[in-house]
Parts: sequence; structure tokens; C-alpha cells
Amino acid sequence: MAKTKEISLDLRERIVNAHKDGEGYTRLSKHFQVSRTAVRCIIKKFKETNTVENKTGRGRKRKISKTLERKLVREVSKDPRTTAKTLVNDLAKSGIDVSTKTVTRALHRNELRGCRPRKTPLLKKRHLQARMKFAKDNLGECDAYWKRVLWSDETKLELFGHRDVAYVWRKKGEAFNPKNTVPTVKHGGGSIMLWGCFSAFGTGNLVRVEGNMKKEDYKKILKDNLRQSARKLGLGRHFVFQHDNDPKHTSLLVKKYLQMSKVSVLDWPAQSPDLNPIENLWGTLKSRVCARRPTNLEELERFAKEEWAVIPQETCLKLVENYSKRLKAVIKQKGYTIDY
Repeated sequence: MAKTKEISLDLRERIVNAHKDGEGYTRLSKHFQVSRTAVRCIIKKFKETNTVENKTGRGRKRKISKTLERKLVREVSKDPRTTAKTLVNDLAKSGIDVSTKTVTRALHRNELRGCRPRKTPLLKKRHLQARMKFAKDNLGECDAYWKRVLWSDETKLELFGHRDVAYVWRKKGEAFNPKNTVPTVKHGGGSIMLWGCFSAFGTGNLVRVEGNMKKEDYKKILKDNLRQSARKLGLGRHFVFQHDNDPKHTSLLVKKYLQMSKVSVLDWPAQSPDLNPIENLWGTLKSRVCARRPTNLEELERFAKEEWAVIPQETCLKLVENYSKRLKAVIKQKGYTIDY
């Protein structure tokens, strides 16, 4: 027998009010077009409970009790990679037969959702210690200090490697309509490597790295762009330069050049892209360039430089302001990767 639609609360209240005015069950049934039995049950429940609302706890009891639900939460909290199927098999061994959907719903009730794990750099014990030391040593620095830092890094832009279109609206049979497809080419269609820098006062120079960058190439990039970017951003001569621990960056040749140029260098912990706010700018840049749909490497470079130049100064400032929050987050995470 098909399940009938539940009578609304409003209709129940109208039935009860009409009964109070002297209407009988039969006339109520005909007037409101519900069965006489339903009318009788509504009025009976109202007389017993003084309400027409449903009682709590109606319906079939859940197969997974509260105690068992807490146990499932503890299991996935200890090992987040545990699958719903594994939990179902474990319950079956205890004589509890449930489906994966039942287990999933129980976890959802406890605000646990299945998600793809985030990719993060491999952090060994020495990395964790270095990150904790960096955070604790610099936690006392004021916002003015971080505004004097010139942040830098390299990034790779692929011609067809990054597409921001995840879905398209289309009708059946239109899957291969050109406007509903994303073009791909073998080997990603080529890519370019860029070096850039920025501070709280805006973006500095952005230059293309030709071929595989060696320490001599990196020294030339710094010689041509470091001081120039600092002057353009109003940092003067007394700024702090940040770059990571890539072997080219830490080579003796580059170290000597920075010392000769009297450039203060921020002591940087390895495996810490999450501590460098320029990573956030790279994400912004790639999205903007992708939206312009470059068709060749020359356009890719030109679009990147144009978009880099018009990134608002407010965006840069927000990334640097309250940098101490990142440091506090690292300490809270005991050196592990943070959500920045």
C-alpha cells in the first residue's frame, strides 16, 4: 500500500478548532477531505497532549545506537583513512548488519564528511623543529617589521595545465559541442617559469626564467630586480629579503652577492610554502591568467605580467597584515602544515 501524505500542522489545527465549535467527526471528514479515522486520531491526540504536533522519537529506531555511533566517531578520529566499508565489516563481525549509507549518515550527524586529503610537503622531525623555532623566534616582531619584508619565489605556469571550469550546463547529446569542452594537448602544451616578489605595498618585478635556472641565473635575477623592486615599493635600502632554501638560493655565490649588497635575508625554515604569503598571490595570478585563455607561451607570459601588475595593493597588504597569526597557527599545529 502506498504511503499517504502526512496531514499538515495547519490542517490539524483547523480540524481541532472546528471540533471545538461543535462539528462532528463525519462533517469534519467531508469538509476537510480527510478520513474519519484521521479526524478522530487528531482530536484524540489533542485531548491527551494539548498539541497537534508529532511526538518526538516517532519512526523506526536507528540500527546504530548512540553508544555505537560514538564508537564509529572514535574509530575515524584515530584513523581518518578508515572507509565506511571497513566500518560496516567491523560491525558485521559484532552481529550488526547495516549498510555503508547507514554508517555514512551516522558520521554526517557528527559533522564528519568524506573529503580528498590535502597535499602537503613531507615534514620530518627536523623540519617541524625548524618551523617551530622560526615561529617562536619571530612571534614578537610587530606588523611594521613584516611590512618591510620583500617576499619572493618561483612558480610554473602551464599553458593548458590549469583550467578553472569544473562543470558546464548542457543538454543531452551536446557533450562534444566545442563550447562544452576543455581543450587539452599532449605534455600540457608547454609551460614557463616565473620569478616574482612583493611586499605589503604591492607587487614587485615579475620575470620569466629561461631554461633551467642555475645559481648564476638566480644571481642575475636578483641583481636586475631586487633593488629595483624595493625602490618601486618604497622599501628603501633597509628591507628584509625572503627566499626559500632551494640549493640555488643558498649557494655560496648567491650568499656572497647578498652579503656584498648588504641585503638582510630572513632565516627561512625548509618545507614551508604555507608560511610564504606569495603562494596566495600565485593562486590569484594563475586564476586570472587562466580566465584570459592564453593560446601560446608568449601570451601566457604577457598575460601573467599584465595581471601581476594590476593586483591591488590592498590584496598584498591583507596577506602581510597580522603575519603573527600564521606563526601562532604553526605553534598550535606543533610545526605541521597550516591552513593558509
